[in-house]
Formats: sequence, structure tokens, C-alpha cells
Amino acid sequence: MANIKLTKTELKVQRDSLKRYSRFLPTLQLKKQQLQMEVQRVRDEIRELRAKLSKLQRSAEKWTELFSSEEFNLDKVVELIVLDKLSVETRNVAGVDVPFFAELSFKPCSFDFFTAPSWFDGALDYIRQLLEMSKREEVMRERMELLEQELRVTNQRVNLFEKVKIPECKENIRMIRIYLGDQETAAVGRSKIAKSKMQAVAG
Repeated sequence: MANIKLTKTELKVQRDSLKRYSRFLPTLQLKKQQLQMEVQRVRDEIRELRAKLSKLQRSAEKWTELFSSEEFNLDKVVELIVLDKLSVETRNVAGVDVPFFAELSFKPCSFDFFTAPSWFDGALDYIRQLLEMSKREEVMRERMELLEQELRVTNQRVNLFEKVKIPECKENIRMIRIYLGDQETAAVGRSKIAKSKMQAVAG
């Protein structure tokens, strides 16, 4: 604990600090709760996205073996898919600017419908969905990292106020009041002694 001046002025400073910390603490606690909820929400969204991805992969298992065709294989499908634009919005969540997936678009691709196998168009759509889910997850993970970082900082501030600053102010106030009380008692005692001496001299 830092050395403090045992004065009425310091007592006022400590009381004002205690009021300030006590006023800010509920706001920080509320922000901490909001951030915890948001982090959990993003985790749930990622879990749901992963479940959708697994379902998509299972639904495609029957025909993905066809990718091994010499002329039309997976590399050929991926080669035709070119990302055009990824739109990401920034929104404020619990005081933090975080990214949200908005839209993903691909450049039009052309292939010979006469020579391409019947499953080729479906394969293009399948790869596009995989890429979109992958980009969605990237944006979600970035959002979660930013929220978790803010949560750590907010948690540190809550702990600082709860466990250090507020108890420190209370202890400082207690010490100053005891000292000032002792000084007042001593002053009264000295005043009585001085009065007694003056009465003795006058008598």
C-alpha cells in the first residue's frame, strides 16, 4: 500500500476515489457479462457452422468419388472457382468493433456442358459452399478473438477495482479516520490540560 497523507484533504481524495470506483464497477461488470455472452454466442455459431459443414460433406460423399476422373477431377473444379468479392461488415458489440460476414461472391465460370460430366455443376456448387463456410468461420474466429481480448482487459479492470482499488481506498479511509480521531482526542486532552493550568494560575 502506498504511503498516504493522514489529512482531511487526503480523506476527501480517498472518499472521492472510492465513489468513482464504486460507480464504474457495475458498468464494467455489465460489460464483462455482455462480452462473455457474445463470446459464447460466437462459439455456438462456429459449432453450428461446423455441423452444417459435416452434413454437407456427408451428403456429397456419394458422388465426390467421381472427382478422381482423369479429365474432370477436383483440381479442375477448384481451378474454375475464383473469388470475386468478400464483404465484411463492422458492428459494435459491447463496445468493441468486430467483423460480421456479409456476402461472398464468385466470378462467373464457364465450362463445356457437352463434355463435362453431369455431376460437374453440382461439384462447383459444393466447392463454393465449402469456401463460403470457410470464410464465414474465418470472420467468426476473428470476431471471437477480438471479443476475447476485450474480455480479458475488462476482467483485469474488474479485478483491479474489486480486489485492489476499492479495498485500498476503504483501508486508507479507515486509517486516516483513526489518525484524525486520535489527533482530535489528543487536541481535546491538551485543551483541557491548558485550561486547567490557566485556572490554576488564575486561582
